[in-house]
Amino acid sequence: MILLKVENLMKYFPIRKGLFGRIIGYVKAIDGIDLSIKENTVLALVGESGSGKTTTARCVLRLEKPTSGTILFENKNVFKLKGKELKWYRRNVQAVFQNPFLSLNPRMTVESIVAEPLKIHTDLKKNEIRTMVYDLLEKVGIPKELGKRSPYDLSGGQAQRVAIARSLILKPKLLILDEPTSALDVSVQAQLLNLLIDLKEELKLSYFLITHDLSVVRYISNYVAVMYLGKIVEYAPTEELFENPLHPYTRALLSAVPEPQVKKIKRETLLGEVPSAINIPFGCRFHPRCPYMINKCKKEEPQLINVGKEHLVRCWLY
Repeated sequence: MILLKVENLMKYFPIRKGLFGRIIGYVKAIDGIDLSIKENTVLALVGESGSGKTTTARCVLRLEKPTSGTILFENKNVFKLKGKELKWYRRNVQAVFQNPFLSLNPRMTVESIVAEPLKIHTDLKKNEIRTMVYDLLEKVGIPKELGKRSPYDLSGGQAQRVAIARSLILKPKLLILDEPTSALDVSVQAQLLNLLIDLKEELKLSYFLITHDLSVVRYISNYVAVMYLGKIVEYAPTEELFENPLHPYTRALLSAVPEPQVKKIKRETLLGEVPSAINIPFGCRFHPRCPYMINKCKKEEPQLINVGKEHLVRCWLY
């Protein structure tokens, strides 16, 4: 069953100028994307900085209102939810952000941070809340004696575990992970990823993972969507994408992963930087950097086509 469905999502940020704020253009952060997340699966959204990944996550969380398009959660339109239904959505869709020290209140203790969602969404008594909080803290690997500490008394890995506990205390169905391991040491990253995998299986969770780290993607995700300049350029099951990348942008991303090789392999490098989302190139938006560009790429934008095995690609080469 599909848990979350994104249909033709667009998010344009207006550029204003002058005393009266006249609109002179738009930043096209998301320019018509379709995504879906099934129950108990992990969808990873990857791409360079500025491709629109975090804006997509913010729209799903209702932190940004899209310019157009729909987001359906269990077949309910997210942006039409009000009152109790909106509260239900907030309870079932939670987030873990990149820097835990920016998302955890330094004036509160670890116990009160994790307990706060229960105080807002439930009518449980203090002793019941406390029991649930410490049971969950133990599950994510936080010792009981740290419950009365401030977040700034914790290490980066411990703080991120507290952030995960806070997001899970309401037993959500979908967890949005925005670069959850990028601010941590490599050894701590491995521990945290193993924790997320164990929690996913135990609690029957679905994850929407936003990341630059393709090694994390391969380790934890079931499906991968590759985003470039506001568009999905390739989508496939994880192993299919890593074994058979089709889009030149995807191949360049994979070839940039630093892995020890016995034999030298040909690496594909991208020329230049990601174009501005204000002035998107005509035709295929990747063509100014593509080593396989043909004349048609400059004139027409390719559609996302199915090439088999749930593998979709947006490229004139196919």
